[in-house]
Amino acid sequence: MRIDAHHHLWDLSRRGQPWRDGPWADPIRRSYPLSDLTPHLTGHRIDATIVVQSTASSEETAELLALAAGEGPVAGVVGWADLCDPALDEVLAALPAGLVGVRHQVRDEPDPDWLTRPGVLRGLGTLAEAGLVYDLLVTPRELPAAHAAVRALPQLSFVLDHAAKPAVARGDWQPWAAAITALAALPNVSCKLSGLVTEADWEAWRPQQILPYARHVLDAFGPGRVMFGSDWPVCTLAAGYEDVVALAESATGQLTGAEQAAVFGATAGRVYGVGAS
Repeated sequence: MRIDAHHHLWDLSRRGQPWRDGPWADPIRRSYPLSDLTPHLTGHRIDATIVVQSTASSEETAELLALAAGEGPVAGVVGWADLCDPALDEVLAALPAGLVGVRHQVRDEPDPDWLTRPGVLRGLGTLAEAGLVYDLLVTPRELPAAHAAVRALPQLSFVLDHAAKPAVARGDWQPWAAAITALAALPNVSCKLSGLVTEADWEAWRPQQILPYARHVLDAFGPGRVMFGSDWPVCTLAAGYEDVVALAESATGQLTGAEQAAVFGATAGRVYGVGAS
């Protein structure tokens, strides 16, 4: 089973997207329903997807769960929940089937150590008790705190989104590469091969500029802990769906068939508990 482990859907008639905070986001300043994504999935033999929250909204999470409950490719939802809510366990228990993980826009928190706050760590522990995954949306600035949180909670499965958003456009390598290697040494974290095109120069990126970052992720985590994600429609700021698939296929081109199958589905299936791994 081929899985796109990271994409978004949103309806601007229901709520805005506060993170689109400037003219840079004008090309994606519209609604993106599942029907817009489906042709891309079919064209690239994607059988199932994980849809990921785009706002800190329990209402959005409920809508995505309703979508996952219907017919279609969405096999799981990484939603949002307030990790510091004292009643987090009750909130999670009341949600319908389909929630496979939780995410928060950590990169937008003023405190780079937000993930290590006592209330946040308690909330992450509650996710572990509920059998859920935590998606890490961080940049290199927050990687030290992410490393500390992953170490503190070996019972929780973490997934690093977008390889922590390295500064591809500037060609920055360190300290990102060393931090990725250190994080990958912890067995309870996996990484998404996603979001790299939008960290490159949107107008002039070339595969050879991005592939070293993708291959470092594969070398550090191994194919059994790496999963493909399109980051659609955000990826369209820099590339089409077919471009991000081609980039991932190029990055994994030297792997065995079984290793490629892991990146394009089996890892996500196992980590999120969806589909056939």
